[in-house]
Amino acid sequence: MKKGLYIACILFTIQTFSQQLIKGKVSSKTNIPLEGASVFFNNTTIGALTNDKGEFELPVRNNNTYTLVVSYLGYKTYQKQINTLNTEYLTIQLDEDNELLDEVEIPKTKYDDEWKYNLARFKKVFLGRTKLAEECIIQNEKDLHFDYDAKTNTLTAIARKPLQIKHKGLGYLITYDLVDFSLDHQKVFFSGFAQYKNLRKSIRKKWKENRLKAYNGSQMHYLRSLMDKSLEEDGFVVNQFRRVRNEARPTEKEIQFAREYIKLQGGVVRFSNRNATPKTKLDSAYITLRKARELPKFRDYLYKSNIPYEEMISYEKDIPYLDFKDYLMVVYTKEPEEENFVKGMFGKNKRKAQNVQTSNLVLLKGKAQIDPSGILLDPNAAFQEEYWGFEAFANMLPLDYQPIKE
Repeated sequence: MKKGLYIACILFTIQTFSQQLIKGKVSSKTNIPLEGASVFFNNTTIGALTNDKGEFELPVRNNNTYTLVVSYLGYKTYQKQINTLNTEYLTIQLDEDNELLDEVEIPKTKYDDEWKYNLARFKKVFLGRTKLAEECIIQNEKDLHFDYDAKTNTLTAIARKPLQIKHKGLGYLITYDLVDFSLDHQKVFFSGFAQYKNLRKSIRKKWKENRLKAYNGSQMHYLRSLMDKSLEEDGFVVNQFRRVRNEARPTEKEIQFAREYIKLQGGVVRFSNRNATPKTKLDSAYITLRKARELPKFRDYLYKSNIPYEEMISYEKDIPYLDFKDYLMVVYTKEPEEENFVKGMFGKNKRKAQNVQTSNLVLLKGKAQIDPSGILLDPNAAFQEEYWGFEAFANMLPLDYQPIKE
């Protein structure tokens, strides 16, 4: 009994002291040390400020590939992917950002009703509509400037300063440097650099529970389970489907023609017009637009259930890649859908709630490299729909998060 206890203590000690330090120095191109530069691994809790000699140390416990980000006022943001396993002393020189003096100034923001409306749209798609999103507070909202293009129906956002997001649900203070944001026809794209810090030194029970709930069923969870070959054990069922155009729905050309014809006739689109058999060209135009609104653009055909591990992942020189044909339907069976997801964007129930969470995944660039932390190294290599699309920034966890297993 004592021997078993002794072995367990040795294993615990080895795990505790497996931490390593990534060291380096930040200076200008003229070798002037930059004190107070922010150095961190993107989307993690790992970060530090440089000292008076421009030096920094970043403690890491796992061997992963992270994006190192270095920022300092008046200099261009530095970013580089590094693997923490074989990283030597880092010497980083920042370029002066001369464009700051020459760039076009952001117009003065009017905090009127239009700004408030755009802010609400921004928060709904950026933070999301989950329960955790309700506990996210952007502390410097007035640093956001919005621009709406009516011709393209596109909303863009610019942040004068990094967003300070207090996440009371997960227990993080997140500094987010917004690089790009656009919302076009309900399709959202945003990118930036995030640094996570715990709100307190001791993690509350509520935060532990919420972090685990956010992790369960997430894309990070799926990718880690895929690499560990533990999908079934962790509650995932993965199916494969093909997507084809819905022939019953009018083409985009027919829809555009119907809109222009109604406009020329001085009419207003009346979807209450239920004429099954059109008597005039105007009736046909109304029916075309009604079908465009009611019928989906595509139809999905499931053709394989419980696809094998080998048809989702491939390796090149021991490097894992997410690699599959058509679309994946990833079903997480251990948690039900949230009420807000069932209600949809406009608050009307689109269907009955399910006891599982279903997400769709499609590759945009053939295949995508998977990092051991549980992310795709190229975030633009895949597109996610349904539940993963519903879980936006408020449900994201830092890459160095590890669930506590009993």
